[in-house]
Amino acid sequence: MALARRNQQTENRDTVRINGNIRITPIRVVSETGEQLGVIPTEQALERARDVGLDLVEVAPNERPPVCRIMDYGKYKYDKNKKSNRGQSHTKTKEIRLRPKTGDEDIRTKIRRAEKFLLNKDKVQVSVLFRGREMAHIEEGRKVMQQVIEMLDEVGKVETSPQQHGKRMICMISPR
Repeated sequence: MALARRNQQTENRDTVRINGNIRITPIRVVSETGEQLGVIPTEQALERARDVGLDLVEVAPNERPPVCRIMDYGKYKYDKNKKSNRGQSHTKTKEIRLRPKTGDEDIRTKIRRAEKFLLNKDKVQVSVLFRGREMAHIEEGRKVMQQVIEMLDEVGKVETSPQQHGKRMICMISPR
């Protein structure tokens, strides 16, 4: 059972062969410094890689003889993964907080900030906070929330409609 699982894991990993998985002999070897070591038997190349504490990695399997390089495989994989993720952007959630009695100009300032967030492809969580007697006038907070949603309609769309969570009214807006 464990052997089958291990074989499945090696198949799911990269198609790059390392160390003992390189079965073809002889191979062309490039040292850790980039120096050509020539065509040598696989066992000798593995021995040299172990001596310097690195891995023997097959970099050009289709060549005859295959080209292998002595390198730190973990670092190679990390750098390769980092390069592939370079183009992706991670969306963040930014929050703007308002109160039912927040003035119009203050609301416009918060909306300009939220527009910047949305243009940077970040989500915006709009929170209207209620304190004390403000809880008796939730409709005032709903008006403020509706005003913000209408003003942000050009750059964002409502992901979750306004919901009351205790003393907060929360709405999530995502970029268009």
